[in-house]
Amino acid sequence: MGLFDGLLGGIVGAGMVSVVNGIIEKHGGLQGVVSEFEKNGLGPTVKSWVGTGPNQAISPEDLHKTLGPDLLQTLSEKSGMSVQDLTQKLAQILPQAVDKLTPGGEIPKG
Repeated sequence: MGLFDGLLGGIVGAGMVSVVNGIIEKHGGLQGVVSEFEKNGLGPTVKSWVGTGPNQAISPEDLHKTLGPDLLQTLSEKSGMSVQDLTQKLAQILPQAVDKLTPGGEIPKG
């Protein structure tokens, strides 16, 4: 489906690759995702995912607030999971996914 499928598949599992890709595509790339979290007061959290240190945890509630109900509903329908289950799963895998997509602590250009 996208540029990151091979890289993400081993981290998040095949079923969640399209969900993570959907989030990245909706925000116009990884920088857009990071910016969205920063706008919602989660800058230190998302910066920990991009950086080379430990990843800070995020709550399903913060994910829901940041990504919004419309996007989560769309991704829920794609994945076959309830919005609640999806946000719980994303709280576990999104920090890892962003971490792996930002080698060396920087967001890839392009």
